[in-house]
Amino acid sequence: MHGLHLFHFLLLTKTLMKTYKYFLATLFVILLDQAVKLYVFYTFPFEGYEIKVFGDWFKLNYITNAGMAFGISIAGDYGKLLLTVFRIIACGGIAWYLHQLILKKLPDGLLWSIALILGGAIGNVVDSTFYGVLLGNAPYDAPTAWFHGKVIDMFFIDLCNCFIPNWIPLIGGSYYPLWPVFNVADASIFIGVIWIIIYQRKFFKDDSAKEKIAAE
Repeated sequence: MHGLHLFHFLLLTKTLMKTYKYFLATLFVILLDQAVKLYVFYTFPFEGYEIKVFGDWFKLNYITNAGMAFGISIAGDYGKLLLTVFRIIACGGIAWYLHQLILKKLPDGLLWSIALILGGAIGNVVDSTFYGVLLGNAPYDAPTAWFHGKVIDMFFIDLCNCFIPNWIPLIGGSYYPLWPVFNVADASIFIGVIWIIIYQRKFFKDDSAKEKIAAE
């Protein structure tokens, strides 16, 4: 009897691991992202501090981002609050979507990609939600420190400082690095998205033709 119970326990554990290993990958991304951010926050003496890692082209550069990518922000006293709330809802939606894909047993590559995207999204949401209070990095004019934390970035690929044409909305007329300073969460999202784009035909292939051939 004890052997049967052990067998059922091992079978259940194996099933859970198959189902939730993707969420474990998401958790790993979140923990790694937060560990690197907190290391930079507590060891770099000031914002803007820079360390060369590989020559002049790859550096660690401690900066914070109060808005979206490229420093874009939503105007108004509650713009950042709305952005953070939207991100939280989006993370919930991605988590639900990943669970549905797991139940449908879609290709592993797609599931790992979504897991990376989810981990990166949550990693940055943690900054926006809590860092304003825990690290005290909310803008001085924020209506509340909650949901107004700045995202910590540190990886800098310094290849060129490129001029953005004036006709491009929001960021036109300014100089930006070829690759913006980013963090582990950003890299995780980027890898997940690129992987889906590269293998989209494999991930989203139409199985109806296969089913039709099998029926014939």
